[in-house]
Amino acid sequence: MIHIYTVTGMTCNGCKTSVEDKLNALEHVKNASVNLKKSEVVIDVSQHISTENLQKALSNKYTILQKKESDIFDNSTINDDVKSDLKQLFPLFLIFTFIIGASILLNYNPWNASGFMLDFMGLFYVVFSFFKFLDLKGFPESFKMYDPLAKVVPVYGWLYPFIELALGLLFLMRIQTSIALIITLVVLGITTIGVTKILLNKKSIPCACLGTALKLPMTKATFIENSIMIVMAVIMLLKTYN
Repeated sequence: MIHIYTVTGMTCNGCKTSVEDKLNALEHVKNASVNLKKSEVVIDVSQHISTENLQKALSNKYTILQKKESDIFDNSTINDDVKSDLKQLFPLFLIFTFIIGASILLNYNPWNASGFMLDFMGLFYVVFSFFKFLDLKGFPESFKMYDPLAKVVPVYGWLYPFIELALGLLFLMRIQTSIALIITLVVLGITTIGVTKILLNKKSIPCACLGTALKLPMTKATFIENSIMIVMAVIMLLKTYN
């Protein structure tokens, strides 16, 4: 019996070899072959092995999920996938709700749209950097899977949580906001290019926006959150220089 699974967390040929070795060592596995480009593994088994047991054989760095064959006349698979994505993204939506709520409360009386955007960006950076600091060692590996600059300059991945924290403090304290806005356009612009490529190629990889503490899938939500920040940065720059 041959089954196809998606495996997230693989970044290099070393990961490919590690996943293949671990899976091939399992009883009833005839052969396990990884396609690193597609983030997939094809497993030929003599007896059914649950996804849970396959996951136990791998390190926590990797997440394995069985691919489902979809029937164009059956919407149940699509609905299940949507529900699964929404469940995984719930922490992200919850954090966004709290950030928006806090930003509104800080600027509602009297209403200050510019203050709202600066506070939103400041809280966004501080909160998101916090989650990255929870696993400062593991974050760069996940980040370079989709950020073009982190792939070329590995030290950038190590510095990124500190850059986010610094930008957040600059926005919240209203210090050098013009410079912070320009840096925001650059760093999020680069990341958004990488995210767009991943989404267009339909690759299944984890999103490092909340570090590695929370396992989030790379979805359109990641693109949207970056786009919101970029749009706010552009609006604030236009207000500053007009």
